[in-house]
Amino acid sequence: MRVAVASERPETDPLLADAPVDAALVRMTTQPVCSLEAPHRLRPTLTADISVHGDAQLVIAILPGRKFANGAAITARDVASSWSRAAQPAASSPYRALLFPIRGEGRRLSAGTSSRSIELPLSFPWPDLATSLCHPALGIVPPSGPAAAGLGPFTPARAPGTYEANLSFPIGRPFADRLAVAFTDERGIARLWVLKQAQIALGISDERYSISAAALYATYLVFNPAKTGAEFRQAFESVIDHGDLSRSFVRSPSTPMHALLPPSLMPQDAPPRPGPPAIAAPRQLALAFDQSLPDQRSVAERIQVKLHELKYKVSLRPLPRSKLRTLWASGGYDLMLHAVLLPPTPAAALSLAIEASGRHELLSAELPPLGAIANDAERDAAARERAKALAGSLPSIPLYAQALGAVASEEIKGLHADAQGLPALDDAFIATEAPP
Repeated sequence: MRVAVASERPETDPLLADAPVDAALVRMTTQPVCSLEAPHRLRPTLTADISVHGDAQLVIAILPGRKFANGAAITARDVASSWSRAAQPAASSPYRALLFPIRGEGRRLSAGTSSRSIELPLSFPWPDLATSLCHPALGIVPPSGPAAAGLGPFTPARAPGTYEANLSFPIGRPFADRLAVAFTDERGIARLWVLKQAQIALGISDERYSISAAALYATYLVFNPAKTGAEFRQAFESVIDHGDLSRSFVRSPSTPMHALLPPSLMPQDAPPRPGPPAIAAPRQLALAFDQSLPDQRSVAERIQVKLHELKYKVSLRPLPRSKLRTLWASGGYDLMLHAVLLPPTPAAALSLAIEASGRHELLSAELPPLGAIANDAERDAAARERAKALAGSLPSIPLYAQALGAVASEEIKGLHADAQGLPALDDAFIATEAPP
């Protein structure tokens, strides 16, 4: 099966591979312990059972005989260490918010008495923890060696850009024997498509998509109030049209965000645009963004131009994603475009949106009341209400959310997106005609 991708070589570390194309490709070789068929319904990948012991503990049972792509057996200790590295301060990862309900915020996870079970003691009830563990950023990686040798339906082959079916993938080997992946731009994809040298295209802008994927890759403008001044939010909203950003400067499929969570998670009401505030003296600010994402450069340049009208002198600071996360964790930024892949459940997504804004301390006040609501629909509704209440007080401004654009040729069947919005390439197959 031949796949063309509109991207440079992707990130291979799950903690950094959160852009839609990166997450889709990492999903081939490195997966979490489960995937999401629906926001509150998971499909185990590596686990035999996820059981809740009252409100205080979650127990994960690991299937026996599971191996990494390098042949090493997967133990409960490997799973625990993969999760805990997301919570370590050195990781500078906003995805630590997914582990916040675990006692100690997930930093000291350890396997239970058996090499096949993990006990997760909770600081407070959190019914969404099991599905949060399905997030791609929490993919299980080997304790040594490349992250691409993790747990996935495909394994890297010797030839560059090729992947072979993982015959020992826990839920069954993929249909395709081998993937041939070509990394190019959208013009290159169009050429490959015409020459019939690609059967699936990922990361493209097109009016017709073969899969319907949720737009959960949310981009926020995070700001430091001490450096921007108290009037910055009003100034920004007075000159920036969110719909214009999404329509003219961001690769589709995308949608503007007028709330803390994207339209797939909560209703959007575009507020009336405020008038510009009085600004006494010009302010000089630096705007950091992910240099690997052309969309972010375009948006950063647009923000630079529009804020110049209000006496803000904005300099652009492109950074590699790892350094951008380090800058975010240190709080040493003026302005920053911060994009995160949100979970498809409102409460977990809210925790990540709060974390991305830099207000980690709010999690201890916001999450326990939500976790006390056992009913999924009622908890989702309560999370939306809290997102609405918090939107104006967090030092972040929601901008837009994106999905992964994917197109498949007529001979490809079974391609679909999971609840996280990522294509399941292992379920796709090449249809063949019946023999005469």
